[in-house]
Parts: sequence; structure tokens; C-alpha cells
Amino acid sequence: MDYDTVVLDIEGTITPITFVKDTLFPYVSNGLDAFLDRNWGSTELDSYIELLREQAQKDVDSGMSEAVVIPKEGTPEEIKAAIKKNIAWQMAADRKIGALKAFQGLMWKDGYASGELRGEIYDDVIPLLKQWKSAGKDMYIYSSGSVPAQKLIVGYSDKGDLTEYFSGYFDTSIGLKVESTSYEKIAQEIGKSPSRILFVSDNIKEIQAAKQAGYQVVISERPGNAPLDSENMNDIIHDIKWFNI
Repeated sequence: MDYDTVVLDIEGTITPITFVKDTLFPYVSNGLDAFLDRNWGSTELDSYIELLREQAQKDVDSGMSEAVVIPKEGTPEEIKAAIKKNIAWQMAADRKIGALKAFQGLMWKDGYASGELRGEIYDDVIPLLKQWKSAGKDMYIYSSGSVPAQKLIVGYSDKGDLTEYFSGYFDTSIGLKVESTSYEKIAQEIGKSPSRILFVSDNIKEIQAAKQAGYQVVISERPGNAPLDSENMNDIIHDIKWFNI
């Protein structure tokens, strides 16, 4: 494979899916009450609540009957209850919505800063990052998690601060990861030809979208990742061998 730029997914690629599902998500669910009480009335928290409120109204307007509206008026207890119900509903649905991701990132920032959270990185990732860096390859991250959340995982990882390896970060604000136009936009933004970019992810739909955009692709097979459907693999390289790409 001949490439000069690498775009990496996070969950199921450089960090275990279990870290996200068993550590990050429960940190939000279990700590939400205390977090709201601790930060209630702060300008920062208010701005993130407003994002949730605006998204909830969009959901209602689009006909989502299960959407939970967050009122502007009412007692703190009533507003907090609506926030908690809204976040619980969105997380149960595993929504990739910017407002939810931003709020989760705000909470995770607290956890990383206190040392309660540390990003879990596979051991075989670090040698390859070093190899790519010494070879002069540019590295980026493209994940459904918000850019701030991405920076927290690699900046406060159990392998140390890895931000020196990455030239930039992309989330779904540039487009959905299953749409080829998203990868075209990334290539344009970083000024690289798609054919010179390698994309690595555990998600077959993302791999297919990147391949359609002209990227070189490798699918990440890790313990705990979703099984791959060989009938849909076509000529995509799989069973990732980190030192062979």
C-alpha cells in the first residue's frame, strides 16, 4: 500500500469498544445528577443545555413523538429532570447527534481532568503511530464522537499524551461517516488526493463509503467488534495487521 496520509477511526480501531460502552457512557449516566448539581447556573453548562433544548425542539418538529422537550421555565428540579430524561432517551437510542455528543464531551472533560478517566489505547497502536510519524505521514482522526471528546481520549490516554501525532480531527459536523461525500470533504480540507489517503475503521459501511470516495482502506478486526459479513467485503483488506499497513 502506498499512501502519505492516514485517517483513523477511534472506537473499535485504536480504542476498544468496551472502553466507550463500559466506561465513557456509564460515566455520563451515573454521574449526571452530581454533574448538574455541581455546575448548575454556570454559563458553560447553560450553553450546552441550550444545544440539547434546540435539538429536542427539532426532534419534536420532525415528528419524533418520543423526543423529550427541555423547558426554559420551571424549577431547577423540573428542568434537571427533563435534561436527564432527554439524555437517557438519546443514549438508549445511541444517537450520533451533535448536541448529545457535545454534552457528553463536557462531562468527560471533567473526568479526564480529575484523573478519573483515561483513554484506553491498544498497545499495538503506539508503535505504528511512531512508524508513521518517522515516515513523514500525516495522521488525522475521524470519529462520530465530537472533536473535543476525541482530543480528550488521545490527550489523556493510558499511553500518555498522543496529540503530537495528529494533524487534525473531524467529527460528523463534516458529514455522516457512512456517506462518501464526507470523505471527499475531508480530502479537500486537508489538501490531499483521496487516492493517497488510508482510512482505517471497524465499520464496514464507513469503509465502503471511504472506498467509494477513492480512499485506500483497511478494516479493523478487534476483539469485541461487530462480526464482519464476508459477502459484503469484496476486495477490502481486512484482519488488520498494524505493522503491514
